[in-house]
Amino acid sequence: MQGRRPSSASFAFPLPAAYVSVEDGGNIYSYINSTRSPTATILKTNERKDPYAPYVAEFSSRSPSPAAHNILKPDLVALGVEIVAAWSPISPISDVSFDKRAFSYNIILGTSMSCPHCSGAAAYIKSLHPTWSPATIKYSLMTTNNIVPMSPEESCGAEFAYGVGNLNPHKSANSSLIYDIDALDYIAFLCGQGYNTKLLQAVTGDNSSCPKGTDGKVSDLNYPSFALSTPSSNSISHVFNQTVTNVGTSTSTYKAKVSAPLGLSIKVNPSVLPFTCLKQKLSFTLTIEGTIDRQIVSASLIWDDCTFQVRSPIVPCTF
Repeated sequence: MQGRRPSSASFAFPLPAAYVSVEDGGNIYSYINSTRSPTATILKTNERKDPYAPYVAEFSSRSPSPAAHNILKPDLVALGVEIVAAWSPISPISDVSFDKRAFSYNIILGTSMSCPHCSGAAAYIKSLHPTWSPATIKYSLMTTNNIVPMSPEESCGAEFAYGVGNLNPHKSANSSLIYDIDALDYIAFLCGQGYNTKLLQAVTGDNSSCPKGTDGKVSDLNYPSFALSTPSSNSISHVFNQTVTNVGTSTSTYKAKVSAPLGLSIKVNPSVLPFTCLKQKLSFTLTIEGTIDRQIVSASLIWDDCTFQVRSPIVPCTF
């Protein structure tokens, strides 16, 4: 199995066993039948670096979201494969009926393991910034220059698989430029998605109603990632209106740096954001125009003040 990417899945067995792929199993079977005295050696376990990491497991869900094509999901990814985690002793370790072992820990994989990593990082940021809203905390995790780069070649779907990238909470608590969203923004979005008053109130738990004068488009959300879908036969033309808040140093000047593939024009106006005090809000527009020749292309916007870099992915796609 040297040189091949390992499987994302593992299994527990009630007796000592090894799990191999169908291909490896076929090779083992061929070898057994090729000699009168087949032998095998189990080597001592040793630690090695996965040359393909980090990548997103095959079982992880991918965009586009069927509910809203123009919003990038997942937002980000975190560790979720082969995690040592607490386990209920009354829950079976394996799926074998006669396996009666009871343990307080198990090795688990899935979104249920990524979520605690993100939750712990969010709690850490909240302890340092108790007045930050849930949206601000989330977006600080998404935009600070702490994201571990991901390889689109190793993670099928690129940003549709990993969003902004792999969580690394080390610098998120020192965010300098943040996006924020309040409840009314989400209410307008849900109304634009077709929610009636009954469905809306089932989500909000209060007497909210759809505001007048807005269609609640995804581009109205002050979201720190930009996704835009279009039929393959059409060209792309869209404007996003965003607002950022300075929480870094009292005076700072951010310049926009855009990375765009051939065929697309991405412009930011204004391209320079001069902040003169903390908590100051400044708005900008991001305009995307052109055509793409693939299902998904990757671009990005980085606000840079020579000390901090705040990155947002831009993901035009066809459907």
